[in-house]
Amino acid sequence: MEKYLSRTEFYVPDQVDLEKAIKRTTHMAVLAHHDDIEIGAIDGVLQAFQKEDKWFFGVVVTDGSGSSRGGNYKNYTNEDMMRVRNLEQKKAAFLGEYGLQAFINAPSSETKDAKNETVVEEIRKMILDAKPEIIYTHNLADKHDTHIGVVTKTIKAIRLIDKSLRPKKLYAVEVWRDLDWLMDDEKVVFSVGHRPNLTSALVEIFDSQIDGAKRYDLATIGRRLANATFSNAHQVDQSDQVVNGMDLTPLIEDDSIDMVEFILAAIDRFKKDVENKIRKMI
Repeated sequence: MEKYLSRTEFYVPDQVDLEKAIKRTTHMAVLAHHDDIEIGAIDGVLQAFQKEDKWFFGVVVTDGSGSSRGGNYKNYTNEDMMRVRNLEQKKAAFLGEYGLQAFINAPSSETKDAKNETVVEEIRKMILDAKPEIIYTHNLADKHDTHIGVVTKTIKAIRLIDKSLRPKKLYAVEVWRDLDWLMDDEKVVFSVGHRPNLTSALVEIFDSQIDGAKRYDLATIGRRLANATFSNAHQVDQSDQVVNGMDLTPLIEDDSIDMVEFILAAIDRFKKDVENKIRKMI
């Protein structure tokens, strides 16, 4: 195994050896904040839940010090929030039977610094040790700067790995901007409604973000329900709950593809579709 920074923390819910836990990974998520996994990458959790041959590895990049706080948490210090956010994430990992949960514990400033390679290197080491088949991360059209920092650093990290050892798929998911605008034939549709008790509970665990701060519990399930219903106007619903994704795999198959041009091309296709629909009616 690679040697990790002293600040990086690992939690193994079933208490097997760390090396065994990381090497059994099939599905991995690299996301910015505590609860981003449970909001955006829930497909990976469900794919591995109670499966003997599939294991989910969640990675939270930031340290939680800048988290919103209200209600019973309004007077919590940054250090208090770091502690409680990591504890909540561990509870989610235990409930969701994750194979492994990692905390890079980086300040948000590191993720938003394009020249800082510390996070890139830590992500690279985790991917190289885990060798997952599938990775979930933020989408390149997300409106949260820290999320953009994480997705770009994840792509950079994978590009540092020999192509023969890279994941087969890299998917971007919805957190701080929906992907309903993406052309239908370009969406990766994750059906996540078959264990509603589990998926709801996983979001609800993050009490520090729900109590007096943000109703992520309601908003997350509401978006999934809306995605399922509004995905197609001419068909009956194919799923109770849906998370929309974008396939970023071309970016890790061809290192010459520019990340900016890749997402702008998708936006341009959406723009052209809107234009065509209006012009044919006037």
